[in-house]
Amino acid sequence: MNSTTGPDRAPAIELHGLVKRFRTPHGPPVRAVDGIDLSIGRGEIVAFLGPNGAGKTTTLDMVLGLTAPSEGSVRVHGLPPREAVRTGRVSAVLQTGGLLRDLTVRETVRLIASTFPTGAPVDEVLERTGLTGLAGRRVSKCSGGEQQRLRFALALLPDPDLLILDEPTAGMDVTARRDFWATMHEEAGRGRTVVFATHYLEEADRFARRIVMVAGGRLVADGPTDQIRSRVSGRTVRARLSPGGDRLVGELRDHPACLRVEVDGDRVEVQTTDSDAVARMLLLGHAASDLEITSGSLDHAFTALTQEVSR
Repeated sequence: MNSTTGPDRAPAIELHGLVKRFRTPHGPPVRAVDGIDLSIGRGEIVAFLGPNGAGKTTTLDMVLGLTAPSEGSVRVHGLPPREAVRTGRVSAVLQTGGLLRDLTVRETVRLIASTFPTGAPVDEVLERTGLTGLAGRRVSKCSGGEQQRLRFALALLPDPDLLILDEPTAGMDVTARRDFWATMHEEAGRGRTVVFATHYLEEADRFARRIVMVAGGRLVADGPTDQIRSRVSGRTVRARLSPGGDRLVGELRDHPACLRVEVDGDRVEVQTTDSDAVARMLLLGHAASDLEITSGSLDHAFTALTQEVSR
C-alpha cells in the first residue's frame, strides 16, 4: 500500500471537536455536525451509521477534504485531508460521481490510472473488482451496480491505506452485494482501513468490527458491533427447563440483571444484561438444558439509540 510521508503512528482518522454549520435563508445556521470527537486506528473496519440528516455524509465529506469544518480539526494519517487524498493515502467510493459514459470500463480505469505516478496495475484492479468480463463494455451500458463497482475499481488505483465508502452497494442486486463484500473482505485482509456508511444494517452487522452511530450531528454510540447490539437490548438466553425448574424461574424474575422472563411450556426465555450470570444459574443448578444465547438485533439498537436524540 501507499507509503508516502506522514507520521508513521498516526491514526487513520482523527476528528477533534468537529463542527459544520450551514447557512439557511431564514433563521440561524444549521449545525449538521455538532462537536464530534473520533479516532479510527489503522486496519480497522468501521461502519458509520445514522438516519438521514444525521451528519454522517457531511462528516465523511470533511474527512475527504470536500468541505472544510466550521470548527475543530480533521487529520487523515496525520495529514490534512486534501493532502492525504493528493498523495493517494485515501480513496473513496461515493454514491454519485461523474463517469465518462462513452468510454469502456477498461478505458476509464486506464485513464484514471494514468493520473497516478504509481499504483495498482489496471488488469489486477479489474480482476479484484470483478470487472474483467465487463472491461470492453461502454460505461453507458453498465447498470447502476456495475457503475458502482467501477467507482470502487477507480478508488483502488492509488493503492490507498484508507477506503471511505458511502452507500457502496447502492443499486446492486443481492448477488452483486455479496460479491462486493467478499472483495472488501480481501481488501481488509490486506491491512487497509475501511470506513463505510450504509443503510443496510445487515451489512454493518456482518462486515464491520466496530460501529459508530451519529444522530443530530452528534456521536451517540461507538464500540464493537456486539457491544452496540447488547447496549440497548442486552442478550436473550433460551433454555429447556428440567423437571422442578419452577423454583429457578422465580429466582430469575427476582434477579436484577433479568429484564424479562417468559415461560412457554418447558421453555424459558430471559432477556438480560448479564447472560453469563443467567447461564450459570440455569446450568449449575441442573435446572435446564439446550442453552442458547443470542445478541439483540442491530436494528433495535440503531432505532433506540438514534431516537433518544430526537426526544
